[in-house]
Amino acid sequence: MTQKLARLRVFRGSDRAAGCYRDYDVTFEDGDSVLDGLTRVRAHEDPTLAVRFSCFNANVCKECGMLIDGKVEYACVAKLTDGITQVDPLPKVPILRDLVTDTLAKKERL
Repeated sequence: MTQKLARLRVFRGSDRAAGCYRDYDVTFEDGDSVLDGLTRVRAHEDPTLAVRFSCFNANVCKECGMLIDGKVEYACVAKLTDGITQVDPLPKVPILRDLVTDTLAKKERL
């Protein structure tokens, strides 16, 4: 398979107003998920990136929910594409750090 290049524009920080974006280039093959890309970034480029997940491509644990190109999705299901993909923490819940949010706060509001 031919390797492609995606750019992940990832929110970094623990405060929406004071946070910033950092771009990471990741190689991928068709079918790779955004979570695959984020874990490659952690493993090979920036181990400080905070992202929550428990499984890969199963959509069972529900821990990798985030805002991907403005839409709430699971990173294990959303596919990497050529070009820029913006990745933000879930909206309307407190940010702990980077892409990790306080999911208990979300459940308490329901």
